[in-house]
Amino acid sequence: MQEIKLREDFIKLGQAIKAAGLVSSGIEAKVVIQNGEVLVNGEVDERRGRKLYDGDIVEFNGEQIKIVG
Repeated sequence: MQEIKLREDFIKLGQAIKAAGLVSSGIEAKVVIQNGEVLVNGEVDERRGRKLYDGDIVEFNGEQIKIVG
């Protein structure tokens, strides 16, 4: 499981999966999120701008990212 360290209070979902290297571009992030391929805390979330906070878990394509403060 990768960890993304917050620099501010939150990171947006699209930014997080791009920062973790799970997608190669913001466009790709938008597509996979809107297609329902990304889970946040075990539930599908289709909002690219979803704010992620300390403790949130993102899953995509068999990979997990943990957001840490």
